[in-house]
Amino acid sequence: MAFRKLPSPLTVLMLVIVIAAIATWVIPAGKFNTIEYSNGTLIYHQQDKDITLPSTQSTLDSLRLLIKIEKFVDGSFRKPVSVPGTYHKLNSNHQNVLNIVQAPIKGIYDSFEVILFVMFIGGFINVFYSSGALEKGLQNLSNRMKGKEAWLLVVLGFLMSFGGSSFGMAEEGFAFYPILVPIFLAAGYDLLVPVAVIFGGNQLGTLSSFSNPFSTIIASNAAGINWGDGLIERLIVFAVSTIVFIWYVVRYAQKVKKDPTKSLVYQLDKSVTNPFASATVTSSIPEKSSARTNFLIALFLLSFLTMIGGVIFLEWWLLEMTTVFLVAAFIIALVLRMSDKTFIDRFIKGAESLLGVAFIIGVARGVTIILNEGNISDTIVYYAAEFVSGMPTGLFLIMVMVVYMLFTLFISSTSGMAVVTMPIMSQLAVLTGVPGREIVNAYLFGMGIMGMITPTGLLLPSLALTNTSFKAWFKFIWPLLVILFVLCSIFLIIGGLQG
Repeated sequence: MAFRKLPSPLTVLMLVIVIAAIATWVIPAGKFNTIEYSNGTLIYHQQDKDITLPSTQSTLDSLRLLIKIEKFVDGSFRKPVSVPGTYHKLNSNHQNVLNIVQAPIKGIYDSFEVILFVMFIGGFINVFYSSGALEKGLQNLSNRMKGKEAWLLVVLGFLMSFGGSSFGMAEEGFAFYPILVPIFLAAGYDLLVPVAVIFGGNQLGTLSSFSNPFSTIIASNAAGINWGDGLIERLIVFAVSTIVFIWYVVRYAQKVKKDPTKSLVYQLDKSVTNPFASATVTSSIPEKSSARTNFLIALFLLSFLTMIGGVIFLEWWLLEMTTVFLVAAFIIALVLRMSDKTFIDRFIKGAESLLGVAFIIGVARGVTIILNEGNISDTIVYYAAEFVSGMPTGLFLIMVMVVYMLFTLFISSTSGMAVVTMPIMSQLAVLTGVPGREIVNAYLFGMGIMGMITPTGLLLPSLALTNTSFKAWFKFIWPLLVILFVLCSIFLIIGGLQG
């Protein structure tokens, strides 16, 4: 089947922004009242005024919020939380041409921390490339792994899925493309394999999150349940989905290795070009590494381990993660005895190489901005909740998952989705007798599945990093999504019946 060439990622996102703007002319405007914690008090945001309320559990109980007051006080909720039963219509705020043009700019403003993180990674990588240490290290690794590349996929696939499931690894994955793309190409795989392992593994972690603070914990808090409720089930989902995912990726990778013409990148994109050419593995003869090379490679790996350790144990986020790569770049420059001019030139050139990726991240955020400023985000949530209420337990949970799949097309932030929707959906669970943990699971499953293909998440930046088209990725991933949908539906039905 012949495929027409799809528009560029930025064009696709602008089309989605236009569609979102048109929706503000069709969907009625409306909003839930919200509540947030500030300076020892609860601020209740109504339609026309803000009310200061005492920060007590009785205040939340009177608003029918199932959340414990401690979760507001300890900073678990940094965004205003929707209050059930308070949806009200607003005057329409139709988004016009000017709003459409400004949306990507506002999105870039809102994504500034992520954009800086990505660009600083680019600067760090380019400074490191200049040492030649990575090329030598990749040559040695490639030779040592000959005939064992499938095990590398198994180990890395598990680690990426575990990272997403345990501590919410997402944007951090961008840092691994320059390392893994050359390795996988040297092993005879194509560019879809690193995207599948890094982005796919992290996104699968959203589906099977068992301790992710940005999804499972914040959603459980918003639903008024302990995040440990349902932990065993989620661990089982993690094990089953990860095994299926790794089997699927390894099966494709080995097929491509055996016959390169089976590559979807080769078939659809007509090219398998390494976007990180300066780190191409070219030699089949192992070259003994010098002490300096070994030190630089160790420093390179230590940078990533420091980033991951900081996120898990020290509650680091983008500022601290970005600082790690800036400091690491400085140290590498000192070891290589670079002049300040050479260092700055190479760092800026590396940052510049990821500017396109940074723009994609910012423009994707523009979709959410249009929906929020058009006051239709809450309306979509309200009518979706009305639609699924009253259904039998199994069908209800599956439809909640489908609803979250649709929401994910427009809101890719797991934490943002949780605070907007979970208080509403958890009220439905109480009314229908459905366990709150299964509502959280439906949210995780829906976001995890649709996140694999939504243009407003991290997919398009990942594809841009590897020069891979969306059509190749979609043809690769859709059979797996069908399998995951069936598995998740079975888990939801079983969980719902257990009560």
